[in-house]
Amino acid sequence: MKHSRPDGRTENPRGLRRSPAGPSDQATVRRANLSLVMRHVSEHGPCSRSAVAAATGLNKTTVTSLVGELQERGLIKETGPQHAGAVGRPSLALVLDGSRVGALGFEVNVDYIAAFATDLAGRVLLDRRVAFDAMGAGPDRSVDELIRTIERAVTDLGQRGIAPAGIAVAVPGLIDTAAGTVVVAPNLHWHDVPLVERLLRADIPPDVPVMVDNDANLSAMAEYASGVAAGTSDLVYLTGEVGVGGGVIAGGSLLGGADGFAGEVGHVSVDPDGERCGCGRIGCWETKVGLAALVRMATPEYSYDATHQIVHDPEERLAEIEQRRSEGDPRVEAAFAEVGRWLGRGAAILVNLFNPRVIVLGGYFARLSDHLIPLAEAELERLGMDHAARRCGFAASGLGFGAASRGAAGVVVDRVLSHPTSIAASPSIAHSPPPVEEGALP
Repeated sequence: MKHSRPDGRTENPRGLRRSPAGPSDQATVRRANLSLVMRHVSEHGPCSRSAVAAATGLNKTTVTSLVGELQERGLIKETGPQHAGAVGRPSLALVLDGSRVGALGFEVNVDYIAAFATDLAGRVLLDRRVAFDAMGAGPDRSVDELIRTIERAVTDLGQRGIAPAGIAVAVPGLIDTAAGTVVVAPNLHWHDVPLVERLLRADIPPDVPVMVDNDANLSAMAEYASGVAAGTSDLVYLTGEVGVGGGVIAGGSLLGGADGFAGEVGHVSVDPDGERCGCGRIGCWETKVGLAALVRMATPEYSYDATHQIVHDPEERLAEIEQRRSEGDPRVEAAFAEVGRWLGRGAAILVNLFNPRVIVLGGYFARLSDHLIPLAEAELERLGMDHAARRCGFAASGLGFGAASRGAAGVVVDRVLSHPTSIAASPSIAHSPPPVEEGALP
């Protein structure tokens, strides 16, 4: 459903629960019912046509027609017979296919660019991260490098006969999703970058949709869909990168805010006498718990601060810090203690504001969760509202530094589930006009 904006534009609110537009003609009804069938198979497959009909309220003839079209589009396939314990001939089960359709997700962060792709059934097609000094390179060179990464990924999939169904990009900053613009990304030093407009000039098929969103939001969506707290209707995801962002799932939907800027938790001021943040303000939470803060305390010789980043792969830097800890370096132990305490203090603010059931720690927070969570829990218990704090726990993400790019690919998959007709039927299969619908969305 679209909402009017004060400036006269319309927008689609971002949320994890989406409903097709209300049917106005037979073509619209059919598109909505194709989505209904495909989502049911996605969530409950393998399942029979009869099971789909019973669950959706569509009659069996309509389901058979819809399944036939989805098969022609390469989105659903039949698998082995399904035995339900009843007498008679077993029915063939339906599962998602989409093996020739690729969902591409990318992430631009301070010191790397990540690429991730799956088919519609969730099979991983591509997963890579390359070191790149996006902060030092500036927006123009960074976008050029992102374009090269996208073009390489599209080429790699194309060589395997897989066509991109869409491209989504995660960026750590405030994003105008409707315009496709990065309004501000403090840690990248980006301001008003028309990212989608730039990406549309890349060497990709012109009909491939391109989207951009905040990295923490996309990570939260990935966690909600398939992470350690999958299905938890109220959760907060923390990125745990050089910058710290938050994605908030409230009541099963992504909390975007009036302009889509909700979740910038890293720039909540927690120490008025603290250090200057990359955003220009003093004492932001990420100056206490971001990766730059940890490295500055644990390995001060690197001079790794909020205004000048030395490019190192996060995994390599963390491995070095853990090695120093195993060797008994007291600076590392003190750094863990400081970050853990500030992590808990900030978490208490989040619990008081959003009342989540779980705070999912991503990025380096997850890597060091055994050291950080006990300290953070103690601070949360001390500072959080009693009942809410006792019912909220921490969990370490299993998605690592790839959560945002996974979430971006997931957005593309969700778009195909909502709009199956965006995928063309295979030219090798004759496609007859669809019959008149005998059922509609409830």
